[in-house]
Amino acid sequence: MRLAEIFERVVGANAPVRFRAYDGSTAGDPDSDVTFVVRTPVALNYLAQAPGALGLTRAYVSGHIDLEGDMYTALKRTSDVALSTGRQLSPLELVQIAKSVGWVKFVNRVSPPPQEVRRSRLFGRGTRHSKGRDAEAIHHHYDVSNAFYELVLGPSMTYTCAVFDTEDTSLEQAQYRKHDLVARKLGLREGMRLLDVGCGWGGMVRHAVREYGVRALGVTLSKEQAEWAQKWIAQDGLSDLAEVRHMDYRDVPDGIYDRISSIGLTEHIGEKNLPGYFTGLYDKLKPGGRLLNHCITRPRNDLPPMTPGGVINRYVFPDGELEGPGRLQTEMNHAGFEIRHQENLREHYALTLRRWCDNLDRNWDAAVAEVGEGTARVWRLYMAGCTLGFEKNVVQLHQILGVKLDDTDARMPLRPDFS
Repeated sequence: MRLAEIFERVVGANAPVRFRAYDGSTAGDPDSDVTFVVRTPVALNYLAQAPGALGLTRAYVSGHIDLEGDMYTALKRTSDVALSTGRQLSPLELVQIAKSVGWVKFVNRVSPPPQEVRRSRLFGRGTRHSKGRDAEAIHHHYDVSNAFYELVLGPSMTYTCAVFDTEDTSLEQAQYRKHDLVARKLGLREGMRLLDVGCGWGGMVRHAVREYGVRALGVTLSKEQAEWAQKWIAQDGLSDLAEVRHMDYRDVPDGIYDRISSIGLTEHIGEKNLPGYFTGLYDKLKPGGRLLNHCITRPRNDLPPMTPGGVINRYVFPDGELEGPGRLQTEMNHAGFEIRHQENLREHYALTLRRWCDNLDRNWDAAVAEVGEGTARVWRLYMAGCTLGFEKNVVQLHQILGVKLDDTDARMPLRPDFS
């Protein structure tokens, strides 16, 4: 049995993509602008060891499966085919396939590509979401290369969901709009003290200082992010009011801040740590202070959570966990916050990811030169897949605004003065 025949058994003879294999066989639409290429038999080893998404990811990241054409288009078309056909191979068919391509291809074990995080590296740093283990998880994802992130994220160096006025809004304009939306929800005013936890490369810190005249401290577990942010704070002439420290959010002193922004950090906190996380932020705020929590969520808490052995956890966000918006609001309430506003921006994150995908494709050769082809492939696959996830409501993005009451006074306007 040739590989093209296997492909047709799985996805059907009329798949809207093209398939080509090292054995010379082809299948699918010959005129398609997207082609899946199985380059070597090692791809079969990976699929035999881990059938499904993990095996395919390993084969693609290591270069044994390739893609000619746009990754997002390829994933969308194959996802639509899978949903429409629901085709699964029977055990007998799997045995026939194994015999036809050679048993040795299925029994020879091959190591995962080096971009896959080794669980032993995490386990050696402590229990899940301990300070040491969180530092290792953040290092794996965020200390890839500042130069690489500049190629993907663009001049804003902002690795969180942007806010678009229209689908034609540029990425830079949309990231400015996001930072300003956060600032207006927080009601920033000159002279206030802002804490930005999980501040990344300092985009919110610099925006708040430059546009609103606040005194801002950002903290991040990524040493490379902190160094980059401090350099640009100095170059922008903001050092008198802005600072980014390489620090765990749990080590920030309590009780001195008018406002707190948490943009893209809650995904790294863990379900069991949410009560302590929100209580800690509550204790750091002055009475009448506000917290804006911006994070990726899952649509409902009765849906399956992210699995530790899944592709995202193995390649992108080790120990990452997503909660539903209701769970986050409940924990904020339990910590003492009064919830004043909440909105879902999932369509905006899909647009953001499409811009990042375009940046990576446009700068592909430079990205590969900076971090290697395997890591660039991880990012190409991950961002295109996440685009689909937000479009199809597999994941969402919520901003939740909470207030620490001053006795019973929320110090909020009668109607929101932001949009």
